[in-house]
Amino acid sequence: MTSLAPPIPAHLPTDLASLRSSGYQARSVKAEIRANLVDRLRTGQPSFPGIVGFEDTVGPQLEPALLAGHDVVLLGERGQGKTRLIRSLSALLDEWIPVVEGCEINDDPTAPICARCRRIAAEQGDQLAVTWRHRSERFGEKLATPDTSVGDLVGDVDPVKVAEGRSLGDSETIHYGLVPRTNRGIFAINELPDLAERIQVALLNVLEERDIQVRGYQLRLPLDLLVVASANPEDYTNRGRIITPLKDRFGAEIRTHYPVSLDAETALIRQEANIEAIVPSHLLDVVARFTREVRESPAVDQRSGVSARFAIACVEALSGAAVRRAALSGEDVPVARIGDLAGVVPTLRGKVEFDVSEEGQEEETLQLLARRATAETWRTHLAGGDARPVLTALVGWFDEGNSLLAGDAIPAATLLDELGPLDGLGRLVSTLEPGMAESPGLLAACVEFAVEGLWLTRRIDKDSIGGVSRYGAS
Repeated sequence: MTSLAPPIPAHLPTDLASLRSSGYQARSVKAEIRANLVDRLRTGQPSFPGIVGFEDTVGPQLEPALLAGHDVVLLGERGQGKTRLIRSLSALLDEWIPVVEGCEINDDPTAPICARCRRIAAEQGDQLAVTWRHRSERFGEKLATPDTSVGDLVGDVDPVKVAEGRSLGDSETIHYGLVPRTNRGIFAINELPDLAERIQVALLNVLEERDIQVRGYQLRLPLDLLVVASANPEDYTNRGRIITPLKDRFGAEIRTHYPVSLDAETALIRQEANIEAIVPSHLLDVVARFTREVRESPAVDQRSGVSARFAIACVEALSGAAVRRAALSGEDVPVARIGDLAGVVPTLRGKVEFDVSEEGQEEETLQLLARRATAETWRTHLAGGDARPVLTALVGWFDEGNSLLAGDAIPAATLLDELGPLDGLGRLVSTLEPGMAESPGLLAACVEFAVEGLWLTRRIDKDSIGGVSRYGAS
């Protein structure tokens, strides 16, 4: 993993003598995490910044596990934020720790464990060179792939070092794997059940005895690690399992989940989506409801789950559609509209696994669920209250024989010119997008959403060809 660590502060000690005189006291990784997590809890800071929707569920389970010093397995369907949560744990480490300069496994200068550092410490004494590692450099991660070997995780003999003249019995001929190289840090294994069972066996000592074994070496290397793994439910993956002895060595197994509330779903989209255009909040609401409709649909294989990436990709595609329309029409500010959603839905097909009985009907199913989500959002925001007069006025405008053209390439100015002046349009914007400055693009988005809802509730008619729709009286 590429280091993005800040420069080492100049005031930090650079040799063992000055490190000792500074009052440095070594503590284990789990002690660091415990102390820093307790500080966060006492001061009211979020334990896991950037993690949305787990505050009252996963968080209260993970916090005691970390305070107890347990290694953890996070179990849940795809796209529930397991990896994001694991990576956030590095923020609970101390900002800087001292290590022996040049050590591959980040030895503590006051208590080195590898043969090389013990030898150098004996030779140099208090002049032993010390450098510092930032918390961002103390996180190691491995995706469990079928080709992962024991050498990748634990280590193997380095033929180059042997060729240099060292004997095979010399422990300095070992090329350390990812686990020992993350010593004094957090090591994460993603999709642990995908790791071959014979490879999982190599982790047994790491989790229990806290040491590693490399081939035939008489080597005991006590490691200081927090080990965190992620896994999909075994009843879905069917690709493998966590062997019982390894599962027993993890202190806690914690289930993750998709956002429970609509607000959490929307907050997650806002946080994660890379949006290049204005995507009004009523569209974010539609996408959040759409995602939840897909998750609950009997047409979808619920064992696979529907990732949060589904909603994120949907919003990003809506943003892209708005940017395209602005480029084609010369608009200065791109604003996404509900009409863009129909063109986006087919691009999301690959993110959903459908039941076998739905073969050939996937896109139609998604379009139906998108319309259902749109109607639900429309009813929530516009079906009553201040918006009712403008909806009545719109229906009356259509009943007079007028029609309105909308589509993914229709500029906002064209749509608004065709509609003409209509009482209450400002109230429509303030109802749907309170706090947003009114603009032609936003007004067009609100109008299109209003008439789409009128069509979905069968108060007006709509004809669509390609990406163009014409609304008229029913």
